Amino acid sequence: MAKHRHLIKLLLCSISPIFLLLLLLLFFLLYRRLTHRNKHNHQARSIETAVYNTVYDSPDETEDLITFPGGEDLTASDILEAPGEVIGRSSYGTVYRACLRRTGSTVLLRFVRPTCIGSAHDIVPVVKTLASVTHGNLVPLKALYVGPRGEKLFVHPFYAAGTLAQFLRDGVVESQRWEITCKLSLGITKGLDCLHTGYSKPIIHGNIKTNNILLDENLEPRLSDFGLHLLLSPTAGQEMLEASALRGYKAPELMKIKDATKETDVYSLGVVLLEMLTQRDPIKILSLLHSKDLVFEREISEVFKGCGNGEGLLEFFRLAMDCCTPVPGLRPDVKSILKRLEEISR
Repeated sequence: MAKHRHLIKLLLCSISPIFLLLLLLLFFLLYRRLTHRNKHNHQARSIETAVYNTVYDSPDETEDLITFPGGEDLTASDILEAPGEVIGRSSYGTVYRACLRRTGSTVLLRFVRPTCIGSAHDIVPVVKTLASVTHGNLVPLKALYVGPRGEKLFVHPFYAAGTLAQFLRDGVVESQRWEITCKLSLGITKGLDCLHTGYSKPIIHGNIKTNNILLDENLEPRLSDFGLHLLLSPTAGQEMLEASALRGYKAPELMKIKDATKETDVYSLGVVLLEMLTQRDPIKILSLLHSKDLVFEREISEVFKGCGNGEGLLEFFRLAMDCCTPVPGLRPDVKSILKRLEEISR
């Protein structure tokens, strides 16, 4: 009996330190998790908190709020005190969905890091030009907030239906309807046509992709982020192009030239058209893009089986392929694309 008691005592002595160590480790992990959660919740309370919690080595600037049509009643307090939810991140900034407390309206706020964008003196003339661009298929700019440490916040309307990327990824039944595909394609192209031909000097979008196409409640598409590359620093602008390349939207000639052009916009538009048509990731599309693969064409037909417009489907596919030809000079211009889409949609 004494032996058994001695053995139990030895076991307890050997187990206790391990048990205590595990218990301490568990408490430490719980503390880290709660700290991280509280930090995240604190940052989400207001845009001001999220922005000012970051330290920048940027020169001081004069705080200013520049408003444009649709944003005349906004104040700096409206923007900075709005509770914000992160809905997108990139190498150069963060996108928030924010609720303005005073009016109860929801807006889209794009925060661009000071190190990735020029000073207010350099960018405001370009911003004013971009804000003057209005079209039913473009996302308007309502205001620009310039913070004292060089931070920039761009204020846009919020569209509840989300992005075209979400619409396609979520497998919404409407995304496979031929008439919806035609409607979306026409709207996107009309927006790009406004940028390329609607003003004395063409405005290059520079970053067309399904994540930058927003949908309203009527599934009317609106191009966002047009001209943003003109405001970013050369390094940040190049990083933006590289991110597009990883997703498959970057025209091949951008490997040699640095500046986006009307032709590179058309290439990206072609990838978007193929993405809508095939319901496939752009990278997968690229592997078959120039192969003339009959299996690829059969897969497209399968997606729209029963749509009752086989000829239109084939013409749509051919148009998208023409936009994605490797030779920039052989790509159709936006007016030609729009005309062909209108004929296909009839």
